[in-house]
Amino acid sequence: METKLASGGSVVEKVRAADRYESDCEVVIVGSGPYGLSAATHLKAKGIHVRAFGRPMEFWDKKMPAGMLLRSPRPASNLSDPSSRYTLDEFEKAVGKSPAHPVPLETFVEYGKWFQRKSFPELDSREVVRVEKLSGGFRCVLEDGESVRSKRVVVAAGVAAFQRIPNEFKSLPAELLTHCYSGFDVPSFKGRKVAVIGAGQSALESGALLHEAGADVEIIMKLEQLRWIGQHQWLHQMGPISAMMYSKHDIGPAGISRLVAYPQIMRHVPLNLRMKIGKRAVRPAGSQWLKPRLKDVKIRYGQFVTSAKAVGSQAQLRLREGSVINADHVMLGTGYAVDISKFPFLTPDLLRTIAVAEGYPVLTSGFESSQPGLHFIGAVAARSFGPLMRFVTGADYAVKALTRRLARTVPR
Repeated sequence: METKLASGGSVVEKVRAADRYESDCEVVIVGSGPYGLSAATHLKAKGIHVRAFGRPMEFWDKKMPAGMLLRSPRPASNLSDPSSRYTLDEFEKAVGKSPAHPVPLETFVEYGKWFQRKSFPELDSREVVRVEKLSGGFRCVLEDGESVRSKRVVVAAGVAAFQRIPNEFKSLPAELLTHCYSGFDVPSFKGRKVAVIGAGQSALESGALLHEAGADVEIIMKLEQLRWIGQHQWLHQMGPISAMMYSKHDIGPAGISRLVAYPQIMRHVPLNLRMKIGKRAVRPAGSQWLKPRLKDVKIRYGQFVTSAKAVGSQAQLRLREGSVINADHVMLGTGYAVDISKFPFLTPDLLRTIAVAEGYPVLTSGFESSQPGLHFIGAVAARSFGPLMRFVTGADYAVKALTRRLARTVPR
């Protein structure tokens, strides 16, 4: 079946018509979030002819709930450029903002767009709708039908395509069900009863935001009690000893935090152990600053939904214990399940050439897949390089490793 474009016509028709307008480059980057913008900046600095596509910071700007605060500490919230000129601190100085911790979502979005204007103003805001393998390279078809040929493609498309919707909720109609990172208007839930599913940062913060907006919130979680990030603060206040146990990224408990800060080491850890380390580093937990915001929110511990159905204008949820909850809306804080086959721009023929394990591409040291010239950075690289790749702070390592790989092979 041919993919249809917003401008009308099929991808195949548009490609045939657009062949004469093709622009060649060495590298195409698909995506313009923190990883895509950082990669474009580094490759450009090396003199590599790179083109990047996508609306800057769109996922953060359009899919995150307004009022959200970043879980990551300030030092772990910087995008990466070769000279470290375009940091969050420099942005705040430039625009006259007072530094804040935790960092407000709105500040981070503004910072990312400022970073793009300063470091890679040539960003093309059109979306890539199709990536095809050609002899000696790739063709990327854009949303308006134009196509671009390149020797290599770097996929930095984020996690928007990977929302985890547990099976028990799939029968609910869209008007009763929302994934918390799919873009929702927080104030619109005022006066409504909302069941929030999950025990991680996304679920807990969504619950707090909805409660503060006047919604009647009930959080349902499998955990018997809440977990909090950094609950042993004294371990962070021991000077050099703390520095030996925790990295600036602040991902995971003592010791694990240090290990996951070195993706080049994580890549060589046996897979079973690597996956256990990753699971422990990012297990469901909430930031300390959520505690006071949740004190008046009802939470059901040790429970999970076994079935859900629409009854009239409400969702009826049956819990493990047999009780039933009726809610005006269900908000899922159930995270993401990486599966690169859900990237709509990767063709079936191209996907068949990529070695995949549990939805993740198998990657080499240069973030290259089994399809030569096709690279993946961001959360999709977490299985190969560890949980640091799930966070903004992982962009610095990823794009430097990518740039070293391409600088050896791409003429400048």
